[in-house]
Amino acid sequence: MKKLITVVAILSSIIYAGELSSCTGCHGSNFEKVALGKSKVVKDMSKDEIISTLKGYRDGTYGGAMKSVMQRAVKSMSDEQIEKIAEEIKSK
Repeated sequence: MKKLITVVAILSSIIYAGELSSCTGCHGSNFEKVALGKSKVVKDMSKDEIISTLKGYRDGTYGGAMKSVMQRAVKSMSDEQIEKIAEEIKSK
């Protein structure tokens, strides 16, 4: 059981790291960029704003010009993954 938990933790961190690196391509390594000239600067958002925005993209209740791009990026994320991403962004 202990080995299974370790494997799951390792896989989760690999998946999470991949998710965050796909964000920095448009938003900048410190989330300082206006992605594709259209988004808010994510580093200026609160943790709660980041979470609600990502959840809104995921369920289709939020978004403007880049809605379809962001929906594809977050559609399979769990609430836990979204919260971890928000925490990581705010720790930068």
